[in-house]
Amino acid sequence: MMQRLFNFLNKEVNGLHQAAFLLAFASIGAKVLAIFRDRLLAANFGAGNELDIYYAAFRLPDFIYVGSLFFVSLTSLIPFFIEKKKKSAEGGHNFINEIFTVFLAFMVFSAGVCFFAAPFLTDLIAPGFSEESKRLLIQFTRILLLSPLFLGLSNLVSGVIQSFNRFFIYSLSGVLYNAGSILGLIILYPKFGMAGVVWGVVIGAALHFLIQVPSLVNLGYVPKISFNIRWIEVWKVIWNSFPRTLSLTLNQIVLLVLTAIASFLASGSISMFNLASNLQAIPLTVIALSYSVAAFPALARNFIEKQNGKFLSSVVASFRHILFWLLPFSALLIVLRAQVVRSVLGAGAFSWTDTRLTAAALALFSFSLFAQGLILLFSRAFYAAERNKVPLLVNLFSSVATIFFAAIFIWMLHSCVFFRSFLTGVLRVEDVSGAAFLALPLAYSLGSVLNFFLLFWAFEKEIGSISEALEGIWQIVLNAFFMACVAYLGLNIFDDFFDLDTFFGIFTQGFLSGLLAFLFGFFLLRLLKNKELNDLTISFKNRVFRKFVIKPEPEEIHE
Repeated sequence: MMQRLFNFLNKEVNGLHQAAFLLAFASIGAKVLAIFRDRLLAANFGAGNELDIYYAAFRLPDFIYVGSLFFVSLTSLIPFFIEKKKKSAEGGHNFINEIFTVFLAFMVFSAGVCFFAAPFLTDLIAPGFSEESKRLLIQFTRILLLSPLFLGLSNLVSGVIQSFNRFFIYSLSGVLYNAGSILGLIILYPKFGMAGVVWGVVIGAALHFLIQVPSLVNLGYVPKISFNIRWIEVWKVIWNSFPRTLSLTLNQIVLLVLTAIASFLASGSISMFNLASNLQAIPLTVIALSYSVAAFPALARNFIEKQNGKFLSSVVASFRHILFWLLPFSALLIVLRAQVVRSVLGAGAFSWTDTRLTAAALALFSFSLFAQGLILLFSRAFYAAERNKVPLLVNLFSSVATIFFAAIFIWMLHSCVFFRSFLTGVLRVEDVSGAAFLALPLAYSLGSVLNFFLLFWAFEKEIGSISEALEGIWQIVLNAFFMACVAYLGLNIFDDFFDLDTFFGIFTQGFLSGLLAFLFGFFLLRLLKNKELNDLTISFKNRVFRKFVIKPEPEEIHE
């Protein structure tokens, strides 16, 4: 029986569409568990000091994990490993051993330094915390230093097993990661308090890695420490990973600074920022990341073959489809923000005040949803065109700008009555204390929009014109606007039919309003004969997928 189960889990998946569907389905499952995890966190702790400490504790381990991607990024590992093992099985073994050795040395050194330097580093991460909060932050940070080790090892193992088309077992890793976090909340928290929740994250990271070990053993590629490192090969992997890893590092620096600023604000500011960010990341991950990942191999191939017309056409098509999905989602999240937040997070200690402020942050994040999605596309387009410096420089500039915006907006919310009244009035939180943290999602969104426009301008200048992407875009914008209007109308209609003091009432009100808006948007686009809607009726068999289907590694520990 166990052998049959093992054979099923390690079954080779040769069909590209089957593998893509499998990974997408598992990603949705992981996101569902992530939502449940956030609901449990909100219900148990509310948006308060304990949850602030919890989220702040991820900043340093996330930074180390992103640094580990220099060695174990899947997009670098898989092509290199396949090339090595094609030449000889011994070459594949040696390559994995060398990467494993260097990665392990990096992780032990980095984690060791951060473990002992945690008291000093946490002063930088959350300088506004009280001494007791800093003590807990140090304790939780030290525990979480185990997570990047397990997730990095998981990436290394995944690079091996995915090269043999074993996708099913890896598709379970994200689900088990979030399951571990939930286990910590349900089982360990009652016994060990918040430390138990943090240990649950480590258990989830360990499961992310361990679920794949049997497959690795079965394939005969268990890594060993090597004392004969071919540094030329290692540097090739690092150099290939450099652009994306450095961009992720810059993003982590921005989050570190924003967390430090939030530590001086009202209790719960860090929590609400992270909870709202997690919610807006769902459509961003499912839609924009899917299109940008699917487009990348075609873009790279077109550039290599000097088919500039096809290259630009692929960018235009992905650009328009990302906007087609994300603009309506942005509009609906802004209108239905309270219903979304209350339905997902509104339980237990998560108060109505927490809901209103988190919903306001979600609206500010949603404002830049289209920009964040198109940044993913343009970054990969530049990488495919071997213009790696451009997105790095743009990301560096926008990262500095985001931090500048945050400082300016914090100052304006405290010093400028007109700005404070305008922002809180538009978001309907003028009567709620603690709204100063809204400067952070506002700064993040403005920085993302700036990043997008700079990338668009640089793309036109460096690679070619994609003005075709803007033709007829008024249909998508108009559709998003009217969908928002219909959703708002629906809220007012269904307000009289449901008890909004209950979960069922507020969920049903938001669900029916959103459904009404989607139906209206569908028929409006059909009436306008929208090209993107027509494209969706074409079979995905005509779409271009990766030669190797790669599920992107998580960009943070706490997805």
